[in-house]
Amino acid sequence: MFAFGSQIGNIRDNDMRILIVEDEKKTADYLHKGLTEHGFTVDTASDGEDGLHLARSEEYDLIVLDVMLPGMSGWSIIKELRGEGVGIPVIFLSAKDTVHDRVHGLELGADDYLVKPFAFSELLARVRIILRRHPLQQPEVMRIGDLELDLVRHRARRGGVSLDLTAKEFQLLSLLLRRKGEVLTRTAISEQVWGINFDSDTNIVDVAIRRLRKKVDDPCQQKLIQTIRGVGYVLDESA
Repeated sequence: MFAFGSQIGNIRDNDMRILIVEDEKKTADYLHKGLTEHGFTVDTASDGEDGLHLARSEEYDLIVLDVMLPGMSGWSIIKELRGEGVGIPVIFLSAKDTVHDRVHGLELGADDYLVKPFAFSELLARVRIILRRHPLQQPEVMRIGDLELDLVRHRARRGGVSLDLTAKEFQLLSLLLRRKGEVLTRTAISEQVWGINFDSDTNIVDVAIRRLRKKVDDPCQQKLIQTIRGVGYVLDESA
């Protein structure tokens, strides 16, 4: 039914969050795997009501939305979001392939409409095009104090010195930097870095933060990664 692209793109799409609302498990798993492998943080919902709840309560850069869903259709979801002034880019992904269906989806406020069956390489290209042109796109370089993250080149520097970060460490640091000044709970971090179904009862978040601190903070006098006891972590240069 599907075909992954033969080559993995050179550009890593770090710190971009995508919501997949798709009731067919095989398709949802396929999309989750493919987009995650290309550097996106991906959440999934298997029915319309859960999808709408996540779209309202979380911060996403793009939604891949099926039309025919249990509980609430994709048409209804985008109507609700656009009616509330939510401008998250939406790509409809549907077996409904008539011109009328495609036009209807675009008229409701979708940014694109892709018909099943589809090639993953085409979906990935459309995702990247929308994220590049959309005003919600994150800046290519983020900074706090003397810490700098280049999201396109996947490079991190502190005080002009390159930091040797793993992919997960880079994703964790970019999350903290994107939400700088905001205290993030361990559950929120685990959902956004390791996936929404991650078991946040484990200490993997604390271990990852500890390893990140050794690279980011230990060589420097000013500590950026702060622990809020009993709550979580925050990236803050004022402490």
